[in-house]
Amino acid sequence: PTLRRLSHSLLAHYQKGSRPVRDWRTTTNVAIDLMVYAILSVDEKNQVLTTYVWYRQHWTDEFLRWDPERFDNLTQISLPVESIWVPDILINEFVDVGKSPHVPYVYVSHHGEVQNLKPIQVMTACSLDIYNFPFDVQNCSLTFTSWLHHVRDINLSLWRQPELVKFDRSVFMNQGEWELLYVLSHFQEFSVKSSDSYAEMKFYVVIRRRPLFYTVSLLLPSIFLMVMDIVGFYLPPNSGERVSFKITLLLGYSVFLIIVSDTLPATAVGTPLIGIYFVVCMALLVISLTETILIVRLVHKQDLQPHVPGWVKHLLLERATVLLCIWDRNKFSQSRTQSSDISRQAENDSTAKLNQYSCEDPRECETVGGAGPTLASAGQAEGSPLLHGVLREITAIRQFLEKREEFRDVAREWLQVGYVLDVLLFRAYLVAVLA
Repeated sequence: PTLRRLSHSLLAHYQKGSRPVRDWRTTTNVAIDLMVYAILSVDEKNQVLTTYVWYRQHWTDEFLRWDPERFDNLTQISLPVESIWVPDILINEFVDVGKSPHVPYVYVSHHGEVQNLKPIQVMTACSLDIYNFPFDVQNCSLTFTSWLHHVRDINLSLWRQPELVKFDRSVFMNQGEWELLYVLSHFQEFSVKSSDSYAEMKFYVVIRRRPLFYTVSLLLPSIFLMVMDIVGFYLPPNSGERVSFKITLLLGYSVFLIIVSDTLPATAVGTPLIGIYFVVCMALLVISLTETILIVRLVHKQDLQPHVPGWVKHLLLERATVLLCIWDRNKFSQSRTQSSDISRQAENDSTAKLNQYSCEDPRECETVGGAGPTLASAGQAEGSPLLHGVLREITAIRQFLEKREEFRDVAREWLQVGYVLDVLLFRAYLVAVLA
C-alpha cells in the first residue's frame, strides 16, 4: 500500500513533457558512466565496431521528492521510465540500432535523484587502422551528448573518477579475439557555426587484437617457405633440380596466398603491412627463380660456348672471390692445368713410340729427339701406306681429344664463374630476405 500511495502521489500531477526544474534557468546536470562488457565484432571493411556496454546515467528531478516519514520511511522507489522525463542523450557514432534489452524502470530516491541503468548493444562507426594487423591496437570513441538541449539546459559530467573508469575491467568478458586495454574519458563543449554549445562526454575504448592465431596461421608458414627457398641455394648450380624445386615453392606460396586471402582484413583506405609482406615474399621467390635460371643457363655445357671474357675473369674470379672469401677459387684452374699437362705428356709418349716402331735399325734410334729418327720415321711413313694411315688416324684422334678438352676447359671456366656469381647473388638475396 505504501508503494502504491507514493507512486500515485508522485505521478498524479507530473508533467513529463518539460524539463523537471522549478526555475528554467537551472541547468540539469546528468552524470553518466560506462562499463564495457564485451567486444562483439570489429568489421574492418565497413569500419563498424559492435560492443556491449553497461550504461548508467544519474540526474536530479525536482518534482520527484517526498518526505520519507510520510511514507513509512520509504527512501527509494522504482518508477516506469515512460512516466517520467528522461534526458535525450544519444551516441553520435550510432550507425544501427542494436539488439539492446529494454529496461522499463528507473530508481528514484526521496531527494529526487533518478538513476537509469541499462545495457546497450552499440554499433558505432570507428576509424579502424589495420596497417599493423594482426598486431593492431584500435581506439574507438563513444560520444554521449544531448541531441536537442544545449549546455545551459543539460550539462554532462562523469559519475566516477576518470582513473576508476580507465582501468575498470571487472565486467569485461575477455575470452574473444580482442582484449580491452583501457577506457579514457574526456569532456568537451561542441558548437556548429557559432550556434549554441552542446555538452559532450567522450569515452575512448582502446582494444588490442590477440595475434597468436594469425601468427601461427599466417606468418609461420610464410617464414618456413622462405627458409626452404634459402636452403634451395645449396643445391649444385649446374643441377636442374634447383629450378624445379624453386618452381614448386613458388606454386606452394601462391596456393598459400589464395588460402589466407579471406583471413586478411579488406578495406578501401589502406593495405595491412602483412599483405605488403606477402607480396614482397612472392617477389623474392620470383627473383630467386630468375637468378637460378640465369645461373643454370650460365653453367650449362654447350659445344659452341665461347671463352669467358677477360673482364669477367678479373671481376668474378679475382676480385669477387677475395670479397666473398672463397678459398677454393683456384680449384678449377689447377684441374685445367693438370689436364693440359697430361695431354702433352700423352702426346710425347705416342710420338716417341711411333718413332721407335718406324726405325728398322735400332742404332738409328739411339738418340731420342734427334734429326735422324725423325727423318727415318718420315721416310718409313712415306714408304708404308698402312703406317701413314695409322698415323693420320692417331692425329685425328688427338685433335678430337684436344678439342674436347678445350670445350671442357671452357665449361669449367663458366662453371667457376657461375659458382662465384651464385654465391654473390645468394648473399645479396639473403640480405634482402632478412631485411
